Amino acid sequence: MTIHLNTQSDLDEAIEALVKTDPRLRPVLEMAGMPALRRREPGFAGLAAIVCGQQLSTSAAAAIWGRVSKTFDPFHHDRIKSARTDHLGRLGLSAAKIKSLKTIARELSAGRLNLDVLAEEDADAAHNTLTALHGIGPWTADIYLLFCLGHGDAWPAGDLAVQEAMRIGLGLKARPGVKEMQPLAEPWRPLRGAAAHLWWAYYHAVKKREGVPVSDKASKTESAKRRTATPAGPHAGRRKTVPKRKGAKAVKPAI
Repeated sequence: MTIHLNTQSDLDEAIEALVKTDPRLRPVLEMAGMPALRRREPGFAGLAAIVCGQQLSTSAAAAIWGRVSKTFDPFHHDRIKSARTDHLGRLGLSAAKIKSLKTIARELSAGRLNLDVLAEEDADAAHNTLTALHGIGPWTADIYLLFCLGHGDAWPAGDLAVQEAMRIGLGLKARPGVKEMQPLAEPWRPLRGAAAHLWWAYYHAVKKREGVPVSDKASKTESAKRRTATPAGPHAGRRKTVPKRKGAKAVKPAI
């Protein structure tokens, strides 16, 4: 049975269950405190907002999504499906994001995609359904399942903040990559989504203790040691990424 994190009480109970199952999480919870439940709008609007914000700073993403949602109010997949590409481009959407939104809109309109049923599916199956769509990567799929649908077992294995928090909290020698993150989270099924909330809260607590602003949207532990982080992406200067190992794909934190 799929567990949902629809209320703060749901998350509290899930965190307590995790700590009982895995004693290693007790000191993590003691430092982080009980995390607050984070939810976003579900449905096409929620997924579209995440797509619009991919690889952008928080302020830039908010500005673009503000223009898009205001222009298409009420926001419905049929309106995006029929919208002119040049019109969407003038709102600030890249060609790749326009293609992604139109693909999702067509799938919804044709009935080949039902976002509501994903909340009841196995987390891995729901993840695979979303990543089969053009422009929906693993991080986007997991963030949608977790924040928009409240899926209790969604696991954002590619999130930098979760990776860095686990490196510190579990005493790992190096920040785990996506492949390492999957087996590390196995003991937390079917509550991996609750574990993600805990690790984000822990990341905030660690950075606060170190005096590092969490608004920087990236782990600074390795960059502070190596001083080798470089600006990345279309928002260079706003956040930094840490060096990644060969074959690893770094994804911005969802914090």
